[in-house]
Amino acid sequence: MRKIILSLLLFAGTGIAGTSFNSKILLLNQKANDPVYQLPLNQYMEWLCEAELKNGEKVQFVSVKAMMQVYQHQEYFLERQLLSAPIRMIYVQDFISGQRVDATKAVYVFGSRIVGPHGDELIPFGSEENAKLFMMKNGGTKILPFTRITKGLIRYLDM
Repeated sequence: MRKIILSLLLFAGTGIAGTSFNSKILLLNQKANDPVYQLPLNQYMEWLCEAELKNGEKVQFVSVKAMMQVYQHQEYFLERQLLSAPIRMIYVQDFISGQRVDATKAVYVFGSRIVGPHGDELIPFGSEENAKLFMMKNGGTKILPFTRITKGLIRYLDM
């Protein structure tokens, strides 16, 4: 009975993912690697994140952690010409529904049993309801809004 209720909640939760988009992040280049960890993007599609630059170009990442490193240190990446322009928007995929979500409006589960392509990871969700459903099955220490993702937290996850 518990599994049935959880399944119904999970199904209902995907409909209220809180996204303003009805799409997924599509891989732009099958041979592309993550600019931070140099991992092949096509092997980690469920973790794919995307930054849209002010010049309209898109940069894709293998995980939230990789994207946040670039987002939080844009000056470094711009100076070394690893970014062609400042970042305008960032997107993640809801871990349950797979839908594209504005990363600044998403919530993130910290401390779950699920690890990303490069170790400990923040798991993104379009709604707090989806994050809570995920935590019921996979654990987690906290649900964090975007504003609580600090440089120190990303550095800690990357140790």
